[in-house]
Amino acid sequence: MTRTIDDRDGAGASAGPARRKPHNFHAHVMYTLGTAIVGGVYQEGQILPGDAELIEQFGVSRTVLREALKTLAAKGLVEARARVGTRVLPRARWNMFDSDVLLWHLDSGISVDFIASLAEVRMAVEPDAAALAASRRTEAQAQELTEWLERMARKGQSAEDFARADVGFHRVVAQASGNPFMVSLSSVVEIALTASFTISSPVEGGAAFDKAVRLHRNIAEAIVAGDAELARVAMRQAIQSGVDRATTALGTTKG
Repeated sequence: MTRTIDDRDGAGASAGPARRKPHNFHAHVMYTLGTAIVGGVYQEGQILPGDAELIEQFGVSRTVLREALKTLAAKGLVEARARVGTRVLPRARWNMFDSDVLLWHLDSGISVDFIASLAEVRMAVEPDAAALAASRRTEAQAQELTEWLERMARKGQSAEDFARADVGFHRVVAQASGNPFMVSLSSVVEIALTASFTISSPVEGGAAFDKAVRLHRNIAEAIVAGDAELARVAMRQAIQSGVDRATTALGTTKG
């Protein structure tokens, strides 16, 4: 049985740099419907309320509503049919690599299954990205990786600052791999890290902080030294450690 937890107040809930809030009517409608669909308020196969009802609910024009629904359709969440309405599509049709869809999962409540699925994608991609980075990285990228590591290692920093440094570190690894597809998957990594920090940030415990820094230092040193296999192993260890910390935290909270 999947256990979920709602986003919590405080530093942990806002630690991820990926979090975005709706900034206009179109974004507000899209975000509200998107999180409702992802969160199961509207089930797969269910017909959404009609245009008139949604227009009244959101206080927007028909044009704004239609544009928001078109955006949701482009992401694979819904499908509009004449004389039927807008239907929620099966989850298998959703574009799970879309940054908005990932964020809506994050904002609708984090589950153990969600964390595990993200971890599986990361395990399939990031260790190889680290190995490639060890053989392809430039001197500038090696320096940038070291700088992000130094930012992660700062004592007494906030959860937000640590999260930004961690995301920056992993982004450089992807870029240093020289593979544009791995770079494109950075949004998945960012959401995975944000989810992990939302549940439990390493800065909340001394031992966890030291371990996180040490594991990332192992990655950086292997990449800088050009040791592809060591970089691959070090990345696997860092990912698994983060997953273990998050799932343990979920197990001790309401769910």
